[in-house]
Amino acid sequence: MKNFLFHSGNHKPLPSVALLILRISFGLLMVTHGWPKVLSFIDNPSAFPDPLHIGNSLSHGLTAFAEFICAILVVLGLGTRWAAIPLMVAMTVAAFVMHAGEPFSEKEMPLLYLSSFTAIMFLGAGKYSLDKAISGK
Repeated sequence: MKNFLFHSGNHKPLPSVALLILRISFGLLMVTHGWPKVLSFIDNPSAFPDPLHIGNSLSHGLTAFAEFICAILVVLGLGTRWAAIPLMVAMTVAAFVMHAGEPFSEKEMPLLYLSSFTAIMFLGAGKYSLDKAISGK
């Protein structure tokens, strides 16, 4: 089970450097989106939109979790493939539900994040990650 959860992928050093750059850049950029959501969740969770009709507080909490906690996990390369999934869901909702009727320029940023986290999910964290240290492979 450990190998499944923390498998970093079978990558040589150069592709692993590219994955490290991808993880750190998109992960840290996402953290900057998530931190304000964490703070606003503490102050007023019901003021958040509810695009999936699951409740404002739950929508807010799940989005803050994805954009802050999961983004940090991606940066660290810890449970990377699993951490990328909530980020992919959040960016899919942002692009196709929250910005559904808006021009492409409003969907562009969530689509960029969606494509990067999808690549990370499929490729794994690479050699330079906590996943690699944990799995030993």
